Amino acid sequence: MTMTPFDDSAHKIAEFLLQIKAIKLQPEQPFTWASGWKSPIYCDNRKTLSYPQIRTFIRQQFVNEINEKYAKPDVIAGVATGGIAQGALVAQEMGLPFVYVRSEAKKHGLTNMVEGEVEKGQNVVVIEDLISTGGSSIKAIEALREKGCNVKGMVAIFTYGFNEATQNFKKAKCLTSTLCDYNTLIEVALKHNYITENDLEPLKKWRESPSTWNQ
Repeated sequence: MTMTPFDDSAHKIAEFLLQIKAIKLQPEQPFTWASGWKSPIYCDNRKTLSYPQIRTFIRQQFVNEINEKYAKPDVIAGVATGGIAQGALVAQEMGLPFVYVRSEAKKHGLTNMVEGEVEKGQNVVVIEDLISTGGSSIKAIEALREKGCNVKGMVAIFTYGFNEATQNFKKAKCLTSTLCDYNTLIEVALKHNYITENDLEPLKKWRESPSTWNQ
């Protein structure tokens, strides 16, 4: 797979996600999410793991973002399930311990929600593959804080850029950053003919009100 002509890493990642169909755009044939929302976009960033060149590029962008924004933490934490493999790759590259956070506590055994070793006072950066409303990410952040960790921030591959997510992370007092975002994706998709000019308005409307779009 060839590298994209873009110099900016966010544009490169957007192009990669579109190339391998990790993100699909279908304004005319919407997807139905588990929540019941109709959506012109579907995202499965776990597909990036099947492409060594892409997963390596994403890993390095994670490392660069962490070094630039959060300094070197004590631990990397991945959010189940999409952030587990990504987080492990980042932790390996940075020579750091890795843990992951379940979507809910185990119902047997030790009933852990955080799997792996963390200590009170350790600085943690959380890795996610996708930010939607931010609900699952914030549950993970709270679970780590309950363990006494200092969550420095969270980094994700992609965000839809919902206002709800922005407000949720603000309320949780957690810094977030992403390697790519919705506006960048749409720009790249239009440039490379994944969508047309006619698709821009419905894509914009969906992002403004995803819960009521196309009803």
